[in-house]
Amino acid sequence: MKLIKTLLIIGLFAIVGAIAVVWLGLYNVAADDPHWDSTYRVLEVARERSIARRADGITVPDLKDSELIQSGAGNYNAMCVTCHLSPDAAETELSIGLYPRPPRWDALGDVDPREAFWVLKHGIKASGMPAWGKSMDDRYLWGMVAFMQQFKSMTAAQYSAQVAASPGHSHGGGETDVGTGDPHATHDNGPRSSFEPPEDPMATSSDNDDTDSHHH
Repeated sequence: MKLIKTLLIIGLFAIVGAIAVVWLGLYNVAADDPHWDSTYRVLEVARERSIARRADGITVPDLKDSELIQSGAGNYNAMCVTCHLSPDAAETELSIGLYPRPPRWDALGDVDPREAFWVLKHGIKASGMPAWGKSMDDRYLWGMVAFMQQFKSMTAAQYSAQVAASPGHSHGGGETDVGTGDPHATHDNGPRSSFEPPEDPMATSSDNDDTDSHHH
């Protein structure tokens, strides 16, 4: 009985302490103040186990389907490349500034297709990864998974060729208009949003200087 009372008192102090830390704003939520290694590892394991549990049982379509891969190329280039990059692409403001850092394109090719699909569809809390399933049907999400599965042996030239042959940013409706009025149009005539991917991820910074009106 004495042990139970002691544990209850310790638990009460722990709860009060946690409330005090939250209420007093002692926890630093800044993205440039990394977690402790132990905290990061716990969150990483929680993320991996949560995704694995929920992706288990998902049926994977034919990821070698050329049309599926092509549809994924255009949508990846429009929706993912700014954070996850592409072969030979330089880091972007978003890829550098996000915490945790988003996995690079070359790591995405090693992700289990079921888990990649689940993450694309549902996103990940407090990571910057959106739930694309809110605006995209499953077949378009699988297209991006199929395209990412090609990354393991993909060159910059092959990436560009796949994107050029794709329907562009197209997933049956819901594509964000970034300011030009036509979500499928190129963006040479208007100011570039900081969230807008470059037309050519392999373009050098000097190439972009001519058309980029985004200044710091």
